[in-house]
Amino acid sequence: MKKHLLLSLILCMGISIHAQNAEKIIQVTINNDWKESKVDEPIVIDLNELGLDFTVKSAIVWNGNQEIPSQLDDMNGDARADELALLVDMPAKSSKDLRIVLSSAKSDKQYPARTYAQMMAYGHNNKLAYISGFSAPGTENVYSFVYHHGPAFESELVGYRIYFNEKQTVDPYSKVHKRLEIKETRFYPTKDQLAAGYGDDALKVYNSGGVGALKGWDGKETMHIKPVLNRTERVIASGPVRAIVEVEVLAWEYQGKELNMINRYTLYGGHRDIQVDALFDRPLDKETFAAGVQILKEGDHMTDHDGLLGSWGTDWPVNDTVYHKKETTGMGTFIPKAIRVKETEDTSNYLYTIQAPGKQGIRYYTTFTSMKESFGYKGMKEWFAYLKDWKKVLEHPCKVTIKK
Repeated sequence: MKKHLLLSLILCMGISIHAQNAEKIIQVTINNDWKESKVDEPIVIDLNELGLDFTVKSAIVWNGNQEIPSQLDDMNGDARADELALLVDMPAKSSKDLRIVLSSAKSDKQYPARTYAQMMAYGHNNKLAYISGFSAPGTENVYSFVYHHGPAFESELVGYRIYFNEKQTVDPYSKVHKRLEIKETRFYPTKDQLAAGYGDDALKVYNSGGVGALKGWDGKETMHIKPVLNRTERVIASGPVRAIVEVEVLAWEYQGKELNMINRYTLYGGHRDIQVDALFDRPLDKETFAAGVQILKEGDHMTDHDGLLGSWGTDWPVNDTVYHKKETTGMGTFIPKAIRVKETEDTSNYLYTIQAPGKQGIRYYTTFTSMKESFGYKGMKEWFAYLKDWKKVLEHPCKVTIKK
């Protein structure tokens, strides 16, 4: 009798605990209508559009009997997941039906990491601490208080960092082998790590926008993001599917306005290109910005006069010319037609000017390579040909349909 009573209590407790966990299954169809196949195609599901009555704390994505790695991201800092991100391979002219199980129950499931993001700051006795973000008044010079001068992030192919100052430059990190390594090198490899084939800072960005950073525009030259009331840089996500870092400025005094702006940089696994989003808290008027690629030494550039810019060249990546060699690098930026105004250049960059009247968001794409990659591009001609193919891929996204 006692055994039966105990068993009944245990079963009731299990039912009670299970009842507290909500679950929702959605069916999602991915269509690739393009004539070419797509590898590691980013798919993002906006959870806020699903009308859920619970907070999603775990998700499992199924393609038939195959589980696809996915990632839940809190995009606005309220500790609740806003987006589900995954990567799929899509053959030409194909579709896939995915089954996604969303749950309010936490999960300790882990997928292989394909991206990583890192931000660190100096503490007592110059000890380093991992941080998720750092904020300071716009008048403060905190460039050297944050390790590697801002957040660093990577995929298996490339790495980047964002300068924590008025430049807000996108500075690249080159790799020899496909792997994640910034956790070990912290963007500054030791002599032993360099000898062992680790990557390194790849470029002197000087006063430029580096790899596709959004800049102000005075009609002739790009402008840094200043003056601002406050500047914040932070890590939003660190793998396994994608890494996301942000730069936020408050009250940027620009072209007669005070702009609150977030520059969001998203890097997916298997990708060398970054999705760049500039987000504003109010609709834009006719403010003009600029973005493009840095003019590189000992090199050349390309344009298709239809949104695509590329550059290729060779320079010392850092001031130390004893333990470092010159790097040959390439970069590219694609500005979609909806936001681009005019192709131009200044003393440091090949550019497009950008406007988005009535919009609160700007999206474009930028990318990078180094010739020392064992898996990459070995010449300017090959790199420029890749950029043209890359643009075609961006112009043919897969269609995502959620079946209600």
